Amino acid sequence: MKILKIFIVSSFLLICAVSSKNITAEMRPGMVSIHPHIGGYAFSDSKDINNSVVYGLGIGINITRSLGIEGNFDYMNTEATSNGTDIKIPLYRVDALYHFRTEKKLVPFISAGLGTIDIQGSGVNNTDNLLNYGGGIKYFITKSLALRGDIRHILEMENTNRKNLVDFNDISNNFIYTVGLNYMFSFKKKKTVSLPPGDSDGDGVTDDRDRCPDTLAGVPVDGEGCPKDSDGDGVTDDRDRCPDTPAGVPVDGEGCPKDSDGDGVTDDRDRCPDTPAGIPVDSDGCPKDSDGDGIYDYLDECPDTLEGVKVDEKGCAIMVKEKVSVDLKVEFEFDSAVIKETHKDDIRKLAEFLKTYPDTKAVIEGHACNIGTEQYNLELSLRRADSVKQRLVEYGIDSSRLEIIGHGELLPVADNKSEEGRKKNRRVVSVISTMINKMQKK
Repeated sequence: MKILKIFIVSSFLLICAVSSKNITAEMRPGMVSIHPHIGGYAFSDSKDINNSVVYGLGIGINITRSLGIEGNFDYMNTEATSNGTDIKIPLYRVDALYHFRTEKKLVPFISAGLGTIDIQGSGVNNTDNLLNYGGGIKYFITKSLALRGDIRHILEMENTNRKNLVDFNDISNNFIYTVGLNYMFSFKKKKTVSLPPGDSDGDGVTDDRDRCPDTLAGVPVDGEGCPKDSDGDGVTDDRDRCPDTPAGVPVDGEGCPKDSDGDGVTDDRDRCPDTPAGIPVDSDGCPKDSDGDGIYDYLDECPDTLEGVKVDEKGCAIMVKEKVSVDLKVEFEFDSAVIKETHKDDIRKLAEFLKTYPDTKAVIEGHACNIGTEQYNLELSLRRADSVKQRLVEYGIDSSRLEIIGHGELLPVADNKSEEGRKKNRRVVSVISTMINKMQKK
C-alpha cells in the first residue's frame, strides 16, 4: 500500500504543477488509449481473502467523442484470511465508458462491464464471472495525457464459469479503486502543410497555430490566436464591458453580471431573481417588507402591522375574540357605609377598566351581616353600594353606566355566627366582563 500512497501523492503534485495551463482533452472517434494503473481491491468478508494492492493495464478505443470500449487486465498477489495461504488472482474485464464534458480539461465518466476473476492458490482454483459498474475522472495534463482515477463495484457471481455466465443466487460484493495514467493516440497521421506558415489575420499568431484565423484587426488574442477572455465568462475582451467579472458569475451578452428581473441586484447576489418589474427591493434583491410580517410591501394591504402580530395573506392582523373582566370587593365596618382607605386603589382600577371599555356597564351589589332588622340591613347595603357608585363618578364614570342593588343580609358568603364571618358579609361586590377584538400573536 506504500507504493499506492506515493503514486497518489505524486499525481496530486503533478496536477498542481499543470493546473494553470489551458489544456483541453483531445477525445476523437478512433483514438486509442493505454491506461496503466495501480490501486486497491476490497473483497467481501465472505471471501476469506485479504484485501490487496492491484496492478493493471487497460487498452481502449473511442467509438465516438463520448463513448468508448476498454479491456482491462488486473493482477493481485494476496493470501487467505484464515490460514495465510498465498493466492494469485488475475482479473479480466471489458467495460463500456461514457464521458461527459469531453471538451474540458476535467472529464468525468461512468462505466459498466463484465469479466472473470481467477482465484489460484494451494487447493484453490476458482473462476467466477463478474459484473461491474462505477465511474471516474480523467484530468488532462496535455491534450493526449491524463491523470485518471477509477472506482468500481464488482458483483462476483460465485460458482460460475465462462460457460455459465450469470448466476445471481450467490453474489459477493467487492470493490476496486485505482489511479493511473491515460495516454491517447491515433494511428492516423495528421496532414502536414508544406507551405511556410503565414498569419492571415495579422494577429501575431501564425496560421499553423491559429485556432481563430479570422480574428478582426486590433483585437487582443491569446497564444492560440483567439480573442482574449480575461475573466473566462465566455465574452471576449473586445466585447466585454465588465472584464473583471468573478469566476462562475452568469453574464449577459456584454460580459456583465446578469440582472434577470431588472431590479438592480445582479443574479449572483439576488435571492429573489423573479421580482416583478418596478417593485422596490432590498440589498438581497427581494421585495421590501417594511413591517417584517412576511408579506412583501407590494402585496401588503396593512403595511404598518405591529411586530409579533400574526397576519393573513394580505398582511393584515388576524383578530380574535377575547374575554376581559375585572372584579371588585370592598368590605365595610359594622353599621358603616364609609369606604376604607385600603380600598381606594381597587375602586380606581375598576374606574380605569370602565374608561378603557366605554361600552360596558357595572352592577354594584351591596350586602350586610344579620345584626339589626332585615329592613335596616337592606337600606344599609344600598347605602354601601351607593358609596362605591359615587366614588366611581368622582373618578369620571358616568352614573348612567352604574346600577346599584342592595341584597341586605339575604346573600351571606360566610357564617354570621362568628365576628369573622359577619365581617366578610359586610361588603360591596361587582364583576364586569366584556368581549374584545384582539390581534393574534405569533
